[in-house]
This record gives sequence, C-alpha cells and structure tokens, in this order.
Amino acid sequence: MFNKQKAVAIITARGGSKRIPRKNIKPFLGQPIIKYSIEAALSSGCFDEVIVSTDDKEIAEVSALCGAAVPFMRSAKNSDDYASTVDVMEEVILEYKKRGQEFDYTCCIYPTAPFITGAKIKKAMELLKETDADTVISVVRFGYPPQRALKIEQGKMMMIWPEYTASRSQDLAPAYHDCGQFYCVRTKNFLEQRKLFTSNTLPLEMPESEVQDIDNEEDWKMAEIKYKLMIDNN
Repeated sequence: MFNKQKAVAIITARGGSKRIPRKNIKPFLGQPIIKYSIEAALSSGCFDEVIVSTDDKEIAEVSALCGAAVPFMRSAKNSDDYASTVDVMEEVILEYKKRGQEFDYTCCIYPTAPFITGAKIKKAMELLKETDADTVISVVRFGYPPQRALKIEQGKMMMIWPEYTASRSQDLAPAYHDCGQFYCVRTKNFLEQRKLFTSNTLPLEMPESEVQDIDNEEDWKMAEIKYKLMIDNN
C-alpha cells in the first residue's frame, strides 16, 4: 500500500524578545508579523501540519487565530536565550512522534520573515524532494565582495585579506549568506545529524530586495519599505 510522505512546518516564536519587545506578534504593515509566515506555510500546500512552537500564551493565541496549530507549548528548557533552532525543531518532531505522528520532511520557518511566500516554500520543498539533499536553505548574495572587507586596528583602516587588494570586484567569486527565513530538511537525516547546514545542502537564492534581517527598529522600517516594493512589483 502506498504511504503518502508527510511534511510539517515549524514556526519558531519564542516570547522573550529583548531588542524589539513582543517582536513576533508586533504589527507589520497592520498585521502581526508572524501571520505572514503562517499564511505562507498554509498557502504553499506542502504541509500536513503548520505548527507554531512557542512558550508564550499570547503568541499561541495570535498564531491560532492566523490558522496555525499550537498543540503544545515549548518546554522551559528550549525557551531561554541559549536554545538553538535545532533544539526547538527536534523537540517538536519528537513530541509529534510520541503522539504517533511522524513526518518525512520538516520545514523550519522564522516568524519575522514577511518576505516568505507560499511559492518560495513550495519551490524549496520540491527541490528537496527531487534531489538527495539533506537541506534546502534560502540564501542571498552579498552586495559587495567580502574578500575586500576592511577592518580597523588601532584607529587605522586595513584589508582583512590583503591578498585581494588589487583584485577587481568582478573577478572575485560571489559569496552568499543565509537569509534567516526558512530551512527545509529531510527529517530522518536532520535527527541523525542535528544540523541545518550539512555538506549536502542546496541553496535557494533570493533577491536582495526580498531579504532583511530584523534586529532593531530601523531594520523593521526598512523591511516594511522593501515589502511594499515587493508587493508593488508582483
């Protein structure tokens, strides 16, 4: 008998946010920012469950109103500043397993990533299923070659890598960084390796205009500007 492969989306939303208070449910262009991640996961059509992992009652209530499941609260152990994304994902996967439900694929989605869309998640999940990759992550190219980065020592500027002093930027290999938006993994491989980034990870490149770290109020405003531009262009 054919067994349908199952997938779960885990949105990680801890209550304790210090730099931006109540960050995960703060209004972003009029809607709780976590709503964008929840709606993207739901609209992708990829998941049997879309769950929010949180230790916060208000976040749980808002998430439920947005359509996500919150079948259990996050443990105190994984709610402090030292708990990693891997710890939180593992907790959710193992808790579901205790309840008799297992998933072939898991997608971790961050709650403050409004640029995520259902189409992007679907593309990542299809890439994961069509290949033998452990993980598919969203990445963005650095706007300027990091090989030509500068540092300040004793008040003076100098190259971090002086061997690139005479290199033209167009001659340097492009470098990328994690967008901090989502990670799609094969659940079995993830539990065995306890890593989001392995030697068998594939990238899904995002345009710089649709990526923004949100760590302070200025970042938040910039994200709103970029989001409006993304909507206007689509």
